[in-house]
Amino acid sequence: MVERHAPRTIRRTLSAMKNHTMTRRTHNTLFMLSSVDGKISTGDIDKRDADKDFPTIKGVREGLGQYYALERRTDLHSLNTGRVMAKLGMNKKKKNATKVPVSFVIVDNKPHLNKTGLDNLLKKCKTLYVVTTNTTHPALILKKENLRIVQYNKKIDFPDLFSQLRKRYNVKRITIQSGGTLNATLLREGLIDEISLVVAPALIGGANTPTIVDGSSLRSDNDLNKIRALKLQRCRKLNNSYLHLTYRVLN
Repeated sequence: MVERHAPRTIRRTLSAMKNHTMTRRTHNTLFMLSSVDGKISTGDIDKRDADKDFPTIKGVREGLGQYYALERRTDLHSLNTGRVMAKLGMNKKKKNATKVPVSFVIVDNKPHLNKTGLDNLLKKCKTLYVVTTNTTHPALILKKENLRIVQYNKKIDFPDLFSQLRKRYNVKRITIQSGGTLNATLLREGLIDEISLVVAPALIGGANTPTIVDGSSLRSDNDLNKIRALKLQRCRKLNNSYLHLTYRVLN
């Protein structure tokens, strides 16, 4: 109400303050492939994986390449987790690593990545940022020119992380492709600015199958402030019954 009816000079000041606030951290886009019912995997065990299983399903595999084509046009900084990287087989020794101009921000506390996995990522990407609370993470003993460690004590401070990436490393935009639990954390902390969702023509089901946003369920009236409203920016019908939906998050 104040912004709409304020004098022009005040509106300009408010706009400048808003822009200044946004530049204090990276601009974050959640880019995901999901089924119509919001599932981002084909089951609740690591053996099940959409990247591996969708190409085997008639009616789904035919349009899958459109997702990978869009993925190649995402930001030059990509955030994911060590668990996802391990699930994709990154810890297995690879003879040839195709170098890409993308830098990876990997959140890995357990750790899920071993030295082989880290070596594979370092050979593959431009710069590898390992974000961890683990004081014995294997990345800590590596001496690589394109490795950066962002370490926290007991819990990762994600607002601080995105602020550090912007201020210390001049990272302006990040594409996030993590799992449902981390997606929920980032969304509920108001750290997702845009959603870019490719919807595959499939229904998967399964109460425990990961979705776009998981995390703890909402129960109290106060929990309702964790719900993020979205404003549709674009709805594009792709070939083979796929959709590409883009939203701005109204944080």
